[in-house]
Amino acid sequence: MSPPEPPGPFVTEAPLADVPAEAERVAAAAAAAGLALRLLGGAAVYLHSESARLPALRRRYGDLDVAAPSRGRREVDRLFGSLGYRSDVRFNTLNGARRLRYLDAANARQVDVFLDELRMCHVIDLRRRLDGDGPCLAPADLLVTKLQIVEINRKDVVDVVALLLDHPVAGHDAEAINAGYVSGLTADDWGLYRTLQLNMEKVRGALDGLDVDPTQVVRRLAQLWDAIEAQPKSLRWRVRARVGDRLPWYEVPEEP
Repeated sequence: MSPPEPPGPFVTEAPLADVPAEAERVAAAAAAAGLALRLLGGAAVYLHSESARLPALRRRYGDLDVAAPSRGRREVDRLFGSLGYRSDVRFNTLNGARRLRYLDAANARQVDVFLDELRMCHVIDLRRRLDGDGPCLAPADLLVTKLQIVEINRKDVVDVVALLLDHPVAGHDAEAINAGYVSGLTADDWGLYRTLQLNMEKVRGALDGLDVDPTQVVRRLAQLWDAIEAQPKSLRWRVRARVGDRLPWYEVPEEP
């Protein structure tokens, strides 16, 4: 009779009802297993920005979003199975090269796992952004993943405001919004540039309806936009800019 296998690094538990607490639980389990898994979305903003707890910016959190390298797909599947989630077999069979989904039946929630890149209204390559410290993507990534949403809504706006209140615009990722990184993304993608331009205006317009001091937010938006405008643009960007708004510059995400 062969000896029993040694216990793995995961302990099966049920998902927590509190979304930010569950996000921390998932991130801690991934870190213990050595997985380069990073949180994004609203729960990540909540964990990264104290201002998300302000009454004016407080909101309800729903599903969880994370990013992971595609090379760790099997480890990701094992992780979520051990944490009490059920694989969405049909979705994962059809989309598993780029995205995975896990279901939490008890709390009527799901976790979306983006592999290597965020592919929503725009495609953002995250492969070089997954090795940072902490459970979340860097502030610049969290900001861009919110601002790339063409049909941006109030919950996305308040997340953007929280990030801008708590993080200066700088040339690095150390608790700052890395303007060089953001401007590099938009310098080769006119569509992303255009969506950020429109959404930054929407954020400015929404500040009157939020009980926060708008000064810091407006100043940091201006700093970030100045960096975006100053960055030399690629030939691809200039060719697409000539077409402008006459053709769609974004994708409409399909949600089954």
